[in-house]
Amino acid sequence: MDIAVNPFSIAEAVLEIERGALELLDRTPRLLTIGGDHTISLPLLRALCKKHGAPITVIHFDAHLDTFGSYFGADITHGTPFRLASEEGLIDRESSMHLGIRGPLYGAENLTDDEALGFQIITSGHFDSEGMAGILERVRARVGDRPVYVSIDIDVLDPAFAPGTGTPEAGGITSRELLTIIRGLAGLRIVGCDIVEVAPAHDHAQITGIAAAHVMYDLLSLMAGPKF
Repeated sequence: MDIAVNPFSIAEAVLEIERGALELLDRTPRLLTIGGDHTISLPLLRALCKKHGAPITVIHFDAHLDTFGSYFGADITHGTPFRLASEEGLIDRESSMHLGIRGPLYGAENLTDDEALGFQIITSGHFDSEGMAGILERVRARVGDRPVYVSIDIDVLDPAFAPGTGTPEAGGITSRELLTIIRGLAGLRIVGCDIVEVAPAHDHAQITGIAAAHVMYDLLSLMAGPKF
């Protein structure tokens, strides 16, 4: 299902996405959504919490925290969805995580704010120091059997694997590492997923699109697993 949204009003577009998601959730208990920028995670979490109850654990793959404050006076942007979702009580503050973080910060308060909003950070450097098994152990121990939303910004990948995105950051994880972690989430209570920030206009030889397609296939496979 394609959700048509107002291209001139972010606030109206967010409401339209939530309405479209709720319509789909009348027919299915779970959603896999293709963005769009990361703003879409906010209305999708609103809809899923109405279906499954709040809060929901978020496993967020990204180069950036996306728990920042407003930009140029705008509160709802692709850099703020998880701050707003946490402040609205949609996100479980005891079990949510960021993976692959490496982007710049505006100040040290970004990290303290992020922790208060309920997130634990696994940086891209931890993929080297802890390895896939260690990271998966940390994720599964923190998440437990809670309902989970998996959100993947394609810029979690190094630009070598995903050049077609709006805010690429050097030093990212590989596509193999991302797929390994996703497959390692099998058995979790996943109620929804999204993959966002693919920008075809900047994509050389469809490298980013190919990576995103494989990620989507694996997310769909996760959600086709045991029901709950």
